[in-house]
Amino acid sequence: MSDSVIQPQEPNMPPEKDAATSDQDRQPTTPSSEGSSATEPAVPLPSFEGGGLSDSERSGHPTDRPSGVDFSDFSGTNLTSEPDEAQLEPTFKVSSAKPDWSSFSMAPLEESESMEPEESGQGWKTAWAVIREVGETILLTLIIFLLIQTVIRNFRVVGTSMVDNLHNGQYLIIDKLSYNPLIDETLGIGGPQRGDVIVFEPPNRPGEDYVKRIIGLPGETVEIRNGQVFIDGQPMTEPFIPGPMSYTMRPQVVPEGTVFVLGDNRNNSNDSHNWGVLPIENIVGRAWLSYWPPESWGTIPRDAPTEEATLKHFLSELVPGANAESETK
Repeated sequence: MSDSVIQPQEPNMPPEKDAATSDQDRQPTTPSSEGSSATEPAVPLPSFEGGGLSDSERSGHPTDRPSGVDFSDFSGTNLTSEPDEAQLEPTFKVSSAKPDWSSFSMAPLEESESMEPEESGQGWKTAWAVIREVGETILLTLIIFLLIQTVIRNFRVVGTSMVDNLHNGQYLIIDKLSYNPLIDETLGIGGPQRGDVIVFEPPNRPGEDYVKRIIGLPGETVEIRNGQVFIDGQPMTEPFIPGPMSYTMRPQVVPEGTVFVLGDNRNNSNDSHNWGVLPIENIVGRAWLSYWPPESWGTIPRDAPTEEATLKHFLSELVPGANAESETK
């Protein structure tokens, strides 16, 4: 037997079409009524002129359209067509009204450029105003301080030479104007008065401040006899001393430009009966007011105890008088 040879059969391939197939050849063929064609039925292409595929045609599922909506006037755009250049150009609407530029104004460039230097200058002006105000305040304070120091001065009592009128640690305000040579010599007012409590520098202890009472004036003769002071041979009334003196002094004439001073606590005082008369130029001022402690608030009188001139004494005299008037009513 001869070997049978099975030759492979080539599959039936569709005939190649020429590359230059016409558009008519590309048109799909529809099956005839007589029979089926060897080619597959062509799928009809959708038409975009009527608005394109519907939602149900695109997705394959029916899409519910809202009721009451009219799509009859809707026309789709041909996707294959190129956009018109006229449609791409922007359209501007120009108003027929003309703009009113009468109220428009622009600041000059020079002013805008000079804004920064002007603000800097304004800052310096403000700083200078503050510095000037502070300087004026300090200057005014110094002037007031100097004027006050020229007119008055505070003083602290040290020691017991003026008991019972002034006490150790008591603060006083000194009137310097009354003993100013310009006021005394030019205007004829002020100057030493008998009974004045004064603050001064003693001639034997320069640089220190004492407080005593003026007893003898220039040109007078002062004598201390049997614990009593005599002025020009006449006894002097002294309601401000706590008790009589235990010493005597021969008559002494007070020279011009000097005064004779004694402490109220005569037996415990370093005064004119020890070191002589006091030059008027050494007087700092007159003790005018006591301001500390509070119970000693009041003036310093010439011819009465200091306690009688205090605010405390005045109120104690005023209140009992008011109570007596209320009782009589």
